[in-house]
Amino acid sequence: MATAKKPNTAPARKSMPAVKTAKAVAKKAVAKKAAPAQKAKVIATAKPGQLAKSQASVKKAKAATQAKVPKVSKVPQAAKTSKATKKPVKPGKPPVIKWGPQKFVATHLKDAVFKTGLRDYAQYRDLGMVEATAGAVQAHVIRLLGKCDPKVVSIPHYHGVQFQMLYFLKGWMIGEYEGQGRVKMTAGSCWLQPPGIRHTVIDYSPDCEMVEIILPANFETVEFE
Repeated sequence: MATAKKPNTAPARKSMPAVKTAKAVAKKAVAKKAAPAQKAKVIATAKPGQLAKSQASVKKAKAATQAKVPKVSKVPQAAKTSKATKKPVKPGKPPVIKWGPQKFVATHLKDAVFKTGLRDYAQYRDLGMVEATAGAVQAHVIRLLGKCDPKVVSIPHYHGVQFQMLYFLKGWMIGEYEGQGRVKMTAGSCWLQPPGIRHTVIDYSPDCEMVEIILPANFETVEFE
């Protein structure tokens, strides 16, 4: 008896080329999606490196420029106060004195008042010449107080004046004058200090007293440390 053939029920197999094509398409799609992220990552990591390299180049160029340009020290300003550097610029010339009408003035010892002035260790008796000459002349009696303290007193200085004359009344004083050395002044001594001459008080007696006449009344005094 003849037997019937069994029907072929096995599923049909896909062809190999079709499978490979589907995998390739899927892989390409994944790669396409990942590409922007990878690109962004590369750019993000590349920028700091480029920036660092750029900053290093700028620093190198700046250092080279500074090496070529010599450093310029600050120019000290001219001394306008009572203190000065070792080589100060002398104060400008005092204003030209214009003599106008003068007033009669008389002062007396019984009415004398001594006040602290330019120096803490000295007292001054104003003789009234500033007002009488409209600022052209200053005249006063100077008393040096107590024992001389070189740390306070012996400071080299000069005055920006046109005329300065002193007459010693009593006691004694030793001064050092530019180009003249040390000179001891006693009662009756009289001397002229030319404009801008450097001088230093070295020592004096406790009862030291002198008259000073200066033109003009207002002037600068420059001290040396």
